[in-house]
Amino acid sequence: MTMTPSPLNDETAPAIEPHRACLLVVDDQPANIQAVYQIFSGQHQVLMATNGEQALTLCLKTPPDLILLDVVMPGMDGLETCRRLKALDITRNIPVIFVTGGSRVEEENECWEVGAIDFVSKPINPATLRNRVRAHLILKQQTDLLRLMAFRDGLTGVSNRRYFDDRYNVEWRRAQRAGSALSVIMIDVDHFKLYNDHYGHAEGDKCLRMVASELNAQLNRPADLLARYGGEEFVCILPDTDLNGARITAERMRLSVEKIALPHAASLTSSCVTISIGIATMEDKVSEDLAPVLVDKADEQLYIAKRSGRNRISSECLVSSEL
Repeated sequence: MTMTPSPLNDETAPAIEPHRACLLVVDDQPANIQAVYQIFSGQHQVLMATNGEQALTLCLKTPPDLILLDVVMPGMDGLETCRRLKALDITRNIPVIFVTGGSRVEEENECWEVGAIDFVSKPINPATLRNRVRAHLILKQQTDLLRLMAFRDGLTGVSNRRYFDDRYNVEWRRAQRAGSALSVIMIDVDHFKLYNDHYGHAEGDKCLRMVASELNAQLNRPADLLARYGGEEFVCILPDTDLNGARITAERMRLSVEKIALPHAASLTSSCVTISIGIATMEDKVSEDLAPVLVDKADEQLYIAKRSGRNRISSECLVSSEL
């Protein structure tokens, strides 16, 4: 979710408005869901679930911007549903507003303890609910913007090293649970120091921005991630991708940069800017203690590609039992 910040000192600046958000309404009574749907369907997308298990499944598949959650439901109640949402990386930042018919102080305290951001009492006052939701959507927009700024590389616009580290840990654990493949691609701009020395740092910055744009354009899935690793080096995470799939993506990247035909008169490899790529893939069952190994192995393969002449790909498929 993105937004354009308004100037802080401009009294004529328009107020921040929530975009067409996705709301998830969870209630075991269809009539209650229908009432909330009538309030918000004209302004927002509204998803519906009638129990906690269904809500968790929907959130993992299509995380909403905000959840309106009933407290008392058969099976998994609202409190346990919220507790589980807050325990998962992919859902913990989704704001939860409890919609409750209870009036006990103990129940209110439980709502706060499991991670709710607010609660609204039944029977619902449409104006109150509408304004509570609007306020929390705006707050989430602001929070998402700050998070985006914190995890974005200021020069190239792609993710930064900090975000890569966070996402890599998440994808490693996901691969552990699913027993799926995970690939890491390390990318280095060939002879970039010579490029800076020859053309100047301003042109070097432009070169990095162009390369980053080309690399990012080759990623086809939302879960794939490109980040600037440092200097002229980039890294890519490809979840659920075997070695052959990673090599196909890497070759698209290599060719896309080569086709820019950005002149590099000082290069010892080519007359234009090129990249070298190292790939490491873990295709069998992974363990927690091997998480750093995959990145290190991709870096080793990058070194091999550079040592072998640059503007090429070197790769390795790892077997955890051999490490």
